[in-house]
Amino acid sequence: MTGGNEAQADDTDRLVRIRLEKLNEQISRGEEPFAYSYQRNTDASSIKARYADAGHEPGGETVRIAGRIMVIRDHGKSCFMNLKDRSGTIQLYGRMDVMGEERYRRFSSIDAGDIVGVEGNVFKTKKGEITVQVNSFTPLAKSLRPLPEKYHGLKDIEARYRMRYVDLAVNDSVMDTFIARARYISLVRQWLDRRGYIEVETPVLTPMPSGAMARPFRTHYNYLDQDFFLRIATELYLKRLIVGGMEKVYEIGKDFRNEDMDTTHNPEFTMLELYEAYSDYRDMMDLTESLVSDTVFSLLGTHDVVYGDRTISFKPPWRRLTMTDAIREIGEIEIGGPSDREELEAAARQLKLEDLKEGLTAGELIAEIFDQKVQPLIVQPTFVYDYPVEISPLAKRRRGNSMLAERFEVFVNGFEIANAFSELNSPIEQRQNFEAQAVRRTKGDEEAHPMDEDYINALEYGMPPTGGLGVGIDRIIMLVTNSTSIKDVMLFPQLRPRLDTDDRE
Repeated sequence: MTGGNEAQADDTDRLVRIRLEKLNEQISRGEEPFAYSYQRNTDASSIKARYADAGHEPGGETVRIAGRIMVIRDHGKSCFMNLKDRSGTIQLYGRMDVMGEERYRRFSSIDAGDIVGVEGNVFKTKKGEITVQVNSFTPLAKSLRPLPEKYHGLKDIEARYRMRYVDLAVNDSVMDTFIARARYISLVRQWLDRRGYIEVETPVLTPMPSGAMARPFRTHYNYLDQDFFLRIATELYLKRLIVGGMEKVYEIGKDFRNEDMDTTHNPEFTMLELYEAYSDYRDMMDLTESLVSDTVFSLLGTHDVVYGDRTISFKPPWRRLTMTDAIREIGEIEIGGPSDREELEAAARQLKLEDLKEGLTAGELIAEIFDQKVQPLIVQPTFVYDYPVEISPLAKRRRGNSMLAERFEVFVNGFEIANAFSELNSPIEQRQNFEAQAVRRTKGDEEAHPMDEDYINALEYGMPPTGGLGVGIDRIIMLVTNSTSIKDVMLFPQLRPRLDTDDRE
């Protein structure tokens, strides 16, 4: 541990001891330092709105508010404090001649971070600040640890993620991000519900990792003495419901993929998946464009999103390109089609693609060229469609070209936000695709899709033509809140274990 960190730790320990002494004083006076409840009749934001024209003398009805004390300015026989609740921050003013000497002494001994309830009357200071003059107060929870004074100045950015409770308490912008997240998800639900979709819940623990090509998390079900997996997608369960006749279903929930972390990937993430009978991927394009553009506009009041130094417009219509056209037009790379494997291999070598596996098919090479050289260049919302069939085992083949799949993805600012298919509803062809994936699994591909006999069985009862869509909620929230990391839009992201303090440099 560095000397600076040691000094900071010593200072924190000293402050904690002082606060513990104050706590013991409260207890010795017969006070309850950790209250059971407090009846409020308003909040900070409502007071500011209602008393915008308040005079310089306290008056009006008595207000009762509660929240965390953030800032204290002591002037001897009077003091100012800033109290923060969910709605915002308001100034408090305490005076000895109003509260009495003993009560004022206890009030002025409050520490920043303490949670208190106050009762008083509202006035406006000479500087124009709406303020509550405190007549009485009630300690509600003693803060034994001091809040950081300059939280944005922390060098260890992961401290914000590890102690999100502190991050929320001191950073208004962080609170705003998660309120925006909650509002956005609510808007998505409202949008789908109005159009007749039924929200459902499907298993999080599944007997096999199906519905996507990804490495799963494994666990064990003791009662059944059977290994289970955290779901990697909700797809196959939702399509079973289409077989059952629900016709329009959706689920918003967590998926889990045992993969790497970076600024746009997290092993635990939130997805919207929806399926609609008698639709195809063209219908899903129109739906995706309307869903995202409408909900972004409802949240922000505009289609334009400022992200870093870019302005991204979600206003329809969005650009639509096949994958091969995107490679040629956006990447300015001339390649052959899915039948020109040798030409594609040569192009891959010339482009110096990274981490290529041996024996990739022509379609897989096309996908790698797109992923590495084209996707990062896409800034404005863009549909990229007609994917190689080899990487789309759950999608129908392209009408008129069996080497392609009726699939699209939407890319914004270099990352994917949505993925959709004309869903494969032939049990015979689905079995063939699963069998091809099984061969890949025997060769060590942990992300290949397993054989799912029960899903095949469901298809054998007949699934109508169906369009399916998955939307990455976390990534959309990143965009609409101008967040540079997916961890910034997750309340409690998983992190590496923290080293013992003795081991830190």
